Amino acid sequence: MFENTKQIISRIGETDQLYLSNNTPELALERGDLRLQLVTLSNSKQEQVHFLQEAIVLLETARIEYDEMPMSLYIKLSLHLAKAYMIYFELTKEARYALITQQILKPMTQHENGDIYFMLAYASVSKKDFALTRHWLSKYVKSDAFDLELYQQHPAFNAVRHEAWFMQLIQNKLH
Repeated sequence: MFENTKQIISRIGETDQLYLSNNTPELALERGDLRLQLVTLSNSKQEQVHFLQEAIVLLETARIEYDEMPMSLYIKLSLHLAKAYMIYFELTKEARYALITQQILKPMTQHENGDIYFMLAYASVSKKDFALTRHWLSKYVKSDAFDLELYQQHPAFNAVRHEAWFMQLIQNKLH
């Protein structure tokens, strides 16, 4: 077992113990994130699904369990939850997971968060909804969160990378 994996598992044990005495939305975010890290380290689809299910329960529960939390934390929880569903999509290729991602993030677009726009574009392209992909990528490119390397290299956008509008968005950003 890799040293990093041992450290993550150890931290999961610590955070699970903390949960028993003082659960917080921040702790739920860390607990969900640790499980998402294990998903990326595992080579077993069964393990990946197990860790994804745990992460989803933790993140979804935290989003609804607390009456008060800063909006920035709610957005982080939501983005991690969306990431979990998109990993599920990548494992299964079932469009319903991309739809769930859209349902989680669409109500939050008024916060003008570039990471939300990116995840909505990712979910849209996964569903082969290229008009919405273009819409969300246009917003993402204009945001402070824009990452040129991510935009150019994320494999989800291979289906639209050759489109004139995709290249034009980069040109508009660079000029």
